[in-house]
Amino acid sequence: MAADGSTSMEVLDLRGLKCPLPALFARRALSRARAGQEIAVLSDDPLAAIDVPHMCHEEGHDVLAIERLDSAIRLVLRRREAAVPSDR
Repeated sequence: MAADGSTSMEVLDLRGLKCPLPALFARRALSRARAGQEIAVLSDDPLAAIDVPHMCHEEGHDVLAIERLDSAIRLVLRRREAAVPSDR
């Protein structure tokens, strides 16, 4: 958390990379992030708008926003909260 109380968001600039690399790099960043941390992904691959949310759904992460910019797509992702142990 920054001194002003805000949290810094990691930004992955994946422009120039084609499928499946944006989803793979986003998965790696989310696996390193702490629970609840947000990551912004920039990509100019049109398939990233499909592949990255699909990966998030499969992994249990949240897609908070998908924005179309002039020459890229910006996805805001949030790492899933820590898993709650089940009573088995």
